[in-house]
Amino acid sequence: MARAESTPRAAPSRAASRARQTPNIHDVAAEAGVSYQTVSRVINGAPKVHADTRRRVLEAIASLDYHPSRAARTLNYGRRGAVTVVTHDTRLFGHTGVIAGIEESARRSGDVVSVAVIESDGGDHVRRVADQVADASAGAVVVIGFDRAARAVVPALSKDVPAVAIVDPGHLDLEVPSLWLDERPAAAAATRLLLGLGHRTVHHVGIPSLQRMNGREAGWRDALEEAGAPVPEVLRTGWRVSDGFEAGTRLARHSDVTAVFCGNDELALGVRRAMHEAGRDVPNDVSIVGFDDMPEARFAVPSLTTVRMDFEALGRSAHSIAAALARGEEAALPELPMPELVVRESVGPARDVR
Repeated sequence: MARAESTPRAAPSRAASRARQTPNIHDVAAEAGVSYQTVSRVINGAPKVHADTRRRVLEAIASLDYHPSRAARTLNYGRRGAVTVVTHDTRLFGHTGVIAGIEESARRSGDVVSVAVIESDGGDHVRRVADQVADASAGAVVVIGFDRAARAVVPALSKDVPAVAIVDPGHLDLEVPSLWLDERPAAAAATRLLLGLGHRTVHHVGIPSLQRMNGREAGWRDALEEAGAPVPEVLRTGWRVSDGFEAGTRLARHSDVTAVFCGNDELALGVRRAMHEAGRDVPNDVSIVGFDDMPEARFAVPSLTTVRMDFEALGRSAHSIAAALARGEEAALPELPMPELVVRESVGPARDVR
């Protein structure tokens, strides 16, 4: 049986390939020899793009007859100013406070704010959000880096994306302007308050940390070591009330636990509930201090002693810097309010000093 020989076909020309499909931003990037994030910055009119790079991108756009309709819409926003907030969680008190501050400042200046949520610090998630931010933002980026996932986005951002990071002071190695509220002195003050009430030591229920210890844990440890008090093992947990309840249930089993300093108010409320269910009164048997001063802290029974954090001021300052960077201007780091210890009903003298 004879076998028919196929006639060799010529490879499709580059022009023919282009004719069959609508070019996209990746095609432009390949043509210009740059990243697609850089193409996005050129389209959106970002000021910090080298003149030769901008020329190559514009030539590639013309050559490919690329029509960036989505990017054009972003450019319209960019004329007013655009800020993209990257966060791991929009529900936690600190995160929502920062976002509220950013939105307040943006409204005053007529800027547009969008939020990108990153699910985890896995490589795929980080790349997806970094790409999304570069493609969608004509202005700047504010990363709420209170957790590992969001912080991982900062080094993944294209270098020509103006960015501001809100981080713990232990992560000031980032190559972008960084803001923080200095939690360490207030945490030490909260611990000293409990020691001053006669408690032999203070146990700590800690929030997740990106390093060996965050400012809240460091201040707690400072005060104990200065006083020569025992330093108990930290109960490292999550952010939620349920995490605090679980940690509190463990602590309630030990009669020598008379004072607990918690990494946030939600944990403190969970510890308070666990102590109640174990038949241990607050503050007569156990004193509890939280951190953040969320609205519920004042109205809890008993009202919660805590540290007041001005997250909205942090957000306003972050937006101010981000907006300046998007305009190609230098921005000085502002002086932010110090966290403040607020003493309420959840603390009292240790039983043996009454």
